[in-house]
Amino acid sequence: MAVLNIRVEDRIRDQLKAQADAEGVTVSEYVRDLVMEAIVPIYEPEVDHGDEEPAPETMRIADRQVLSLLHRILARVLPEDANDVDGDAEYQLTRAEVIESGFTGEYWREVAGFRTELSKRDCDRVLDILDMFRVITYSIKRLKEQGATIDDDVAYELEFQGFDYRDGLEGHMASYVKFLMSDGRWAELKPQLERHDNGNSHHEVLDGYLRMLAEHRRIKDSRGRGFRRDDYFLSMDELEQIATARTHPSNRG
Repeated sequence: MAVLNIRVEDRIRDQLKAQADAEGVTVSEYVRDLVMEAIVPIYEPEVDHGDEEPAPETMRIADRQVLSLLHRILARVLPEDANDVDGDAEYQLTRAEVIESGFTGEYWREVAGFRTELSKRDCDRVLDILDMFRVITYSIKRLKEQGATIDDDVAYELEFQGFDYRDGLEGHMASYVKFLMSDGRWAELKPQLERHDNGNSHHEVLDGYLRMLAEHRRIKDSRGRGFRRDDYFLSMDELEQIATARTHPSNRG
């Protein structure tokens, strides 16, 4: 092991000695730990989509004041027999005490259950994907009413299969879809999700959706900017183009 000699002022040496004594280690051990912290980054596991947010190591005093006040307000307004996610008055007062006392090791209580954010970009992607499959669904319905026959393989590729629950990002997107559909929106897509294990595709589908979305946008951009209902329907050829786009170019026959 290499030896490193450094020169410091006497007052710095005395301060290091006092801090080392407080930690119960030698000055050499104390300085070595400081050097290691400065050079070797502390390992922090990456937070994936759907994981809970890590607990904050510190909070601004203003944030602590607000949180403490909210806990104390809840403690006063909760019914005496309260026993739901907000707990009871004692539970809320305990959380207020943690914040007021600055017990940072207990700050995890404030973010327990909070998930990582699904970015605005990814939320918009989900909305665009849902809108695309809505157009596809109604276009297929219209073509069938006109007597057209849809190839089974093409129809399968044009179904909204949800997202892969095993993938962090796609699983987060799946929960957003469930939230969006909870108030009745995109109801026409629910039968498709039910056919695919209630929206669990069991394989990653986002890349394929994005290729389909790019092709759908290209088709829309090639048209005039109409406002009639018919302007949004897709032809059989256009549907086949979008279905083909789902497969990666390297895997197309």
